[in-house]
Amino acid sequence: MGPISPPRRSLRHHLARLCGRTATLGSRAVGRGEGSVVGGAVAQRIDPTIAAELAEGKRVVLVSGTNGKTTTTRMVAEAVATTTVVAHNRTGANLANGIVGALMDTPTADTAVLEVDEGFVPWAMDTLAPDTVVLLNLSRDQLDRMHEVSSLAGRWRTALAAHPPRVVVANADDPLVVYAAGDLTTVWVGAGLSWTTDATTCLWCGGVIEFPESGWRCTRCDHRRPPCAVTLDGDSVDATDWHVELRLPLPGRSVRANAVMALAAADQLRVPVAAAVERWRTIRSIEGRYEVSTYAGTEMRLHLAKNPAGWSDTLDMLATDELPVILVLNARGQDGRDPSWIWDVPFEQLQGRTAVCLGERGTDLAVRLTYADVDAKEADTLREATALVGAGPVHVVANYSAFQQLRPIVARGR
Repeated sequence: MGPISPPRRSLRHHLARLCGRTATLGSRAVGRGEGSVVGGAVAQRIDPTIAAELAEGKRVVLVSGTNGKTTTTRMVAEAVATTTVVAHNRTGANLANGIVGALMDTPTADTAVLEVDEGFVPWAMDTLAPDTVVLLNLSRDQLDRMHEVSSLAGRWRTALAAHPPRVVVANADDPLVVYAAGDLTTVWVGAGLSWTTDATTCLWCGGVIEFPESGWRCTRCDHRRPPCAVTLDGDSVDATDWHVELRLPLPGRSVRANAVMALAAADQLRVPVAAAVERWRTIRSIEGRYEVSTYAGTEMRLHLAKNPAGWSDTLDMLATDELPVILVLNARGQDGRDPSWIWDVPFEQLQGRTAVCLGERGTDLAVRLTYADVDAKEADTLREATALVGAGPVHVVANYSAFQQLRPIVARGR
């Protein structure tokens, strides 16, 4: 059997790619960012079917979840890149325009590893015909856009059932994810779930889910944590046929959870897991996350935390030292406009530490910290906040839009 000829494309398709690519390069030339999103938007405006056409003939891997999408997708993409050419939306542009832009950026790719916004999973399943889907976790995030998490789990379940992928790689420790995976062919991964507050209602029967050490179970029906094919214990990852030690430079339990999910996916994609981990050991930051920079003479360690689960995981990680913290909170559209969830975050862990609150909703954050018995100060600018924490290393924790604002400021170093 000879080589398969590439599909014939319409003139509209080629025009869309040309105009999209031109828009991308123009955005980069004037310093307005990577340009993939604007390029994808232009291409889709000209040819609304371009996403499906670009994905045709590629092995598509989708990664979604409330937290950890960008890190996990980067890890899977780096793993697959040890064996073939990969298209990857590495900047985290995970809506339709960003996905189209990523596919256009690497037209020779055999495999596309794509981060997908939780709300866009139905679109991605319908449009991209994925081979592999990686489901990380579900918890509250941007409730004014995503709505309640059980509703989102139901939408995932319907979309996956309507367009079954070859395999689902799913976190067995999240009942919402297990419900969403339904009866599909699934590799269950014991990645852990530190934030269980949003997963206490059984979606099968409406009963109460408990989280004993042996794994979650419903108190009314027989649903419980499924047996796992891949498990994480500290830095050790075990599967039936292989074992690896992570020892990654990126910090925190959530990074290791992302890594075990990525390893399970890499194994399903027939990538040698040892080669994948070796490559990950060269990664020092993920699109600014965990980056260490010097600003106004102060060493800053940047962390992104977008929602209650993300802030809780980050605070757990910061508990390993006593460095001062600068906390930055906005409430723009991409953050969710209601920041009342900060009252669910265990800020009590910061007691005894120097803390400065910053951002458009910095006062809300300072009030919350006062009730957590944290002696928090407020600042109007990052320079003011830096002066308040004094010399020496400091952790900077920001939600999404605040993080994007801070990155270029810190990068300039003054």
